[in-house]
Amino acid sequence: MDQILGWLAHYNIELSTMLATFALVVAAAVLIFLVNRLLKKWLQPAEARLGLRAEDITTIVRVVTAILWFIALLAAFDLWGIGFGGFWTVLVSAATIIGAAFVATWAMVSNVTADLFITIWHPFRLGDTVELLPEKLKGRAIDRNLMFTSLLEEDGSVLQVPNNLFFQKIFRVGRG
Repeated sequence: MDQILGWLAHYNIELSTMLATFALVVAAAVLIFLVNRLLKKWLQPAEARLGLRAEDITTIVRVVTAILWFIALLAAFDLWGIGFGGFWTVLVSAATIIGAAFVATWAMVSNVTADLFITIWHPFRLGDTVELLPEKLKGRAIDRNLMFTSLLEEDGSVLQVPNNLFFQKIFRVGRG
C-alpha cells in the first residue's frame, strides 16, 4: 500500500480524488442502470399508444444512457480540476476543424468525380461553346482539369468553372 501511495504522491495524484472518481463512476453506473429500467418500464406501455417500435425504444434508451455517461464524464473532469470552459473550447474547436476539412474534401471530391463523368459522357468537348443558362455565362471550352473547366469568353477573359457546376446547372452546348 505504501508503494501505491508513494506512486500517487510522485505524480501529484490525491487518493481522495481517485476515490471520489471511483465513487462517481459506481454511482453513475447504478443510476444509469436504474434510469434505463424505469425508462423501459415507462416506454413499454406507451409503445402501442405512441406507435413506437422496439428499435425506437432501444434507441431512446441508448441516447439517454449516452447523455448520462457524458454528464458523469464532465463531473469526473471537474473532480480532476479540468474546467468545463476548456473542455468545451477543445470540443468546439475540434468540431470546427473537422467540419472545415469535410467541406473542403467534399468540394474537391465532387469536382474530381464530375470531371470523371464529363470524360465518360462527353456532354461537351474542347472547342465547343458552353453556356450556363441561369447565369448567362458563355465561352468556348479551352481547357479542363480535375477541378475546373476553362471557358474563353468573347472579350478574351477566361472563366474557371468548377466541374461539379455542370451537374448542378442547366447548360447549353454549341458544337465547333
